Amino acid sequence: MLPFESTLMSDQLPGRMLKGLRVVADQKAKFESDDLFRKLRRESEVKYTGFCNVAMEERQQRFVKCCKEGHTEVAFVTTGINLPLVFNPCSKSYDEGCDFEREEGKVHISSRFIMNGVCVRWKGWFDLHRLSGIGCLEYDEEQAQVMFGNWVLKVL
Repeated sequence: MLPFESTLMSDQLPGRMLKGLRVVADQKAKFESDDLFRKLRRESEVKYTGFCNVAMEERQQRFVKCCKEGHTEVAFVTTGINLPLVFNPCSKSYDEGCDFEREEGKVHISSRFIMNGVCVRWKGWFDLHRLSGIGCLEYDEEQAQVMFGNWVLKVL
Protein backbone atom coordinates (compact mmCIF):
# COMPACT_ATOMS: atom_id res chain seq x y z
CA MET A 1 0.00 0.00 0.00
CA LEU A 2 1.38 3.32 -1.01
CA PRO A 3 0.57 6.75 0.37
CA PHE A 4 -1.00 9.30 -1.93
CA GLU A 5 1.92 11.68 -1.38
CA SER A 6 4.36 9.52 -3.41
CA THR A 7 4.46 11.18 -6.79
CA LEU A 8 7.61 9.82 -8.40
CA MET A 9 7.75 6.24 -7.20
CA SER A 10 9.73 5.11 -10.23
CA ASP A 11 12.49 7.57 -9.35
CA GLN A 12 12.59 6.33 -5.76
CA LEU A 13 12.87 2.63 -6.68
CA PRO A 14 15.29 2.24 -9.57
CA GLY A 15 15.77 -1.25 -10.96
CA ARG A 16 12.58 -2.70 -9.46
CA MET A 17 9.64 -3.81 -11.51
CA LEU A 18 6.48 -1.80 -11.09
CA LYS A 19 3.01 -2.94 -12.00
CA GLY A 20 0.13 -0.52 -12.47
CA LEU A 21 -3.16 -1.23 -10.76
CA ARG A 22 -6.46 0.57 -10.92
CA VAL A 23 -8.86 1.26 -8.13
CA VAL A 24 -12.13 -0.65 -8.45
CA ALA A 25 -15.02 1.04 -10.26
CA ASP A 26 -17.45 1.16 -7.33
CA GLN A 27 -15.14 1.63 -4.35
CA LYS A 28 -17.86 2.56 -1.89
CA ALA A 29 -19.91 -0.54 -2.66
CA LYS A 30 -16.85 -2.75 -2.22
CA PHE A 31 -15.94 -1.02 1.04
CA GLU A 32 -19.46 -1.53 2.40
CA SER A 33 -19.93 -5.13 1.23
CA ASP A 34 -16.48 -6.75 1.58
CA ASP A 35 -16.08 -8.84 4.76
CA LEU A 36 -12.53 -7.63 5.40
CA PHE A 37 -13.54 -3.97 5.23
CA ARG A 38 -16.60 -4.70 7.36
CA LYS A 39 -14.32 -5.98 10.13
CA LEU A 40 -11.71 -3.24 9.81
CA ARG A 41 -14.11 -0.29 9.73
CA ARG A 42 -15.24 -1.00 13.30
CA GLU A 43 -13.14 0.68 15.97
CA SER A 44 -11.04 -2.02 17.58
CA GLU A 45 -7.85 -2.51 19.54
CA VAL A 46 -4.60 -1.98 17.64
CA LYS A 47 -1.00 -2.54 18.64
CA TYR A 48 2.33 -1.24 17.43
CA THR A 49 4.22 -4.15 15.82
CA GLY A 50 7.64 -2.64 15.20
CA PHE A 51 10.85 -3.60 17.01
CA CYS A 52 9.31 -6.49 18.96
CA ASN A 53 12.74 -7.90 19.83
CA VAL A 54 13.89 -4.94 21.97
CA ALA A 55 13.07 -3.76 25.49
CA MET A 56 9.80 -1.87 26.01
CA GLU A 57 11.51 1.44 26.81
CA GLU A 58 13.50 1.31 23.58
CA ARG A 59 10.35 0.30 21.62
CA GLN A 60 8.56 3.35 23.00
CA GLN A 61 11.41 5.62 21.91
CA ARG A 62 11.56 4.06 18.45
CA PHE A 63 7.78 4.30 18.07
CA VAL A 64 7.86 8.04 18.80
CA LYS A 65 10.81 8.50 16.43
CA CYS A 66 9.05 6.60 13.62
CA CYS A 67 5.86 8.61 14.11
CA LYS A 68 7.83 11.84 13.93
CA GLU A 69 9.38 10.57 10.67
CA GLY A 70 5.92 9.73 9.27
CA HIS A 71 5.61 5.95 9.38
CA THR A 72 4.69 3.09 11.69
CA GLU A 73 3.41 -0.49 11.69
CA VAL A 74 0.10 -1.46 13.29
CA ALA A 75 -1.91 -4.63 13.78
CA PHE A 76 -5.61 -5.03 14.42
CA VAL A 77 -5.73 -7.32 17.45
CA THR A 78 -9.12 -8.89 16.64
CA THR A 79 -8.29 -9.83 13.04
CA GLY A 80 -4.49 -10.03 13.04
CA ILE A 81 -4.29 -7.72 10.02
CA ASN A 82 -0.97 -5.84 9.89
CA LEU A 83 -0.68 -2.51 8.10
CA PRO A 84 2.39 -0.38 7.40
CA LEU A 85 1.19 3.22 7.71
CA VAL A 86 2.80 6.22 6.03
CA PHE A 87 1.63 9.73 6.87
CA ASN A 88 2.70 13.34 7.17
CA PRO A 89 5.09 13.60 10.10
CA CYS A 90 4.03 15.62 13.15
CA SER A 91 1.51 17.97 11.66
CA LYS A 92 -0.79 20.14 13.73
CA SER A 93 -3.93 18.42 12.42
CA TYR A 94 -5.14 14.88 13.03
CA ASP A 95 -6.53 14.73 9.48
CA GLU A 96 -3.07 15.28 8.01
CA GLY A 97 -0.82 12.76 9.78
CA CYS A 98 0.14 12.39 13.42
CA ASP A 99 -0.62 14.65 16.34
CA PHE A 100 1.15 14.36 19.71
CA GLU A 101 -0.52 17.48 21.14
CA ARG A 102 -4.18 16.46 20.95
CA GLU A 103 -4.08 14.36 24.15
CA GLU A 104 -1.26 13.99 26.64
CA GLY A 105 0.36 10.55 26.57
CA LYS A 106 -1.21 9.65 23.20
CA VAL A 107 -0.49 10.11 19.52
CA HIS A 108 -3.35 10.39 17.04
CA ILE A 109 -2.60 9.11 13.53
CA SER A 110 -4.36 9.36 10.19
CA SER A 111 -3.01 7.64 7.09
CA ARG A 112 -4.45 7.44 3.57
CA PHE A 113 -3.77 4.52 1.23
CA ILE A 114 -5.35 2.16 -1.28
CA MET A 115 -6.28 -1.30 -0.01
CA ASN A 116 -7.72 -3.95 -2.33
CA GLY A 117 -8.58 -1.28 -4.91
CA VAL A 118 -10.40 1.00 -2.44
CA CYS A 119 -9.23 4.40 -1.18
CA VAL A 120 -9.28 4.24 2.62
CA ARG A 121 -8.07 6.21 5.61
CA TRP A 122 -6.76 4.61 8.80
CA LYS A 123 -7.62 6.68 11.85
CA GLY A 124 -6.72 5.92 15.41
CA TRP A 125 -4.61 6.66 18.45
CA PHE A 126 -1.89 4.97 20.48
CA ASP A 127 -1.06 5.21 24.16
CA LEU A 128 2.64 6.11 24.18
CA HIS A 129 3.31 3.99 27.27
CA ARG A 130 1.47 0.77 26.30
CA LEU A 131 1.96 1.10 22.49
CA SER A 132 -1.61 0.04 21.92
CA GLY A 133 -4.80 1.93 21.22
CA ILE A 134 -7.91 2.09 19.05
CA GLY A 135 -8.14 2.37 15.27
CA CYS A 136 -10.33 1.71 12.25
CA LEU A 137 -10.54 2.12 8.49
CA GLU A 138 -12.82 4.67 6.87
CA TYR A 139 -13.81 4.99 3.24
CA ASP A 140 -11.98 8.00 1.76
CA GLU A 141 -14.59 9.57 -0.51
CA GLU A 142 -12.39 12.54 -1.40
CA GLN A 143 -9.46 10.46 -2.66
CA ALA A 144 -11.76 7.90 -4.30
CA GLN A 145 -13.07 10.62 -6.61
CA VAL A 146 -9.52 11.77 -7.42
CA MET A 147 -8.06 8.29 -7.91
CA PHE A 148 -10.78 6.65 -10.01
CA GLY A 149 -9.34 5.93 -13.42
CA ASN A 150 -5.80 6.94 -12.46
CA TRP A 151 -2.96 4.47 -12.22
CA VAL A 152 -1.64 3.46 -8.83
CA LEU A 153 1.82 1.92 -8.57
CA LYS A 154 2.56 -1.20 -6.60
CA VAL A 155 6.05 -2.63 -6.04
CA LEU A 156 6.35 -6.27 -7.05
